[in-house]
Amino acid sequence: MTMTTHNPKELLLQAKGLQAWYGAAQILYDVHLDVRRGEVVALMGRNGAGKSTTLKTLMGMLAKRKGSIQFMGRDISKTDPHDAARLGLGFVPEDRRVFTDLTVMENLEVGRQPARTWPDGTAAPVWTPERLFKLFPNLGEMPQRPGGRMSGGEQQMLTVARTLMGNPYLVLLDEPSEGVAPVIVEQMAHMILELKEQGVSILLSEQNMHFAELVSDRAYVLEKGQIRYQASMEELAANEEVRRACLSV
Repeated sequence: MTMTTHNPKELLLQAKGLQAWYGAAQILYDVHLDVRRGEVVALMGRNGAGKSTTLKTLMGMLAKRKGSIQFMGRDISKTDPHDAARLGLGFVPEDRRVFTDLTVMENLEVGRQPARTWPDGTAAPVWTPERLFKLFPNLGEMPQRPGGRMSGGEQQMLTVARTLMGNPYLVLLDEPSEGVAPVIVEQMAHMILELKEQGVSILLSEQNMHFAELVSDRAYVLEKGQIRYQASMEELAANEEVRRACLSV
């Protein structure tokens, strides 16, 4: 697939003043972030910092949220997850939601959406099972296997692949390196870089500094539901003080 040149400043997603609650407990406080076309952005922080909550809030999965969320020039601060997905915002949850009774191919078909076009008229990446099997060779070896008979890492890949069948402009990827074998982590890193090359933008939540460094252009660091720091990945990697204060276990 040929790469098209595009405006590097083109905003895909912009959140301002994001607040979110679980019941009566406020989890996010005034979060500002953005993702531009062609970028991989890491949302980093310790367990409980609010990373997954931020992604779920952007996707419309929390009943109580405030703030502005613009996606592809549209206000999605009141939309539900189904509408966000239809607009081209993909979400890969941490808890690998595959349909256990359906085969790999059937799982992929569930995610299928029409091809999309960028506002400038160029075609957005179009994903087919054949293309996805090149990206995830493991899945290509088991197209008829039921989701329930796959390893955790394979299920994670299938969840990503099913999301890509929706041809998203931007993928929200929750904790991709969490709880999977090192070989799968390596494949995940390769997959993210490959997606970026194909023109897919990604916002990923991550605790693993090494993994984030491998794949990300920029990082936001969350602590107790607030953005404490934002910088290029190189700057964060060089800033031991921030890493120690907000990221070390």
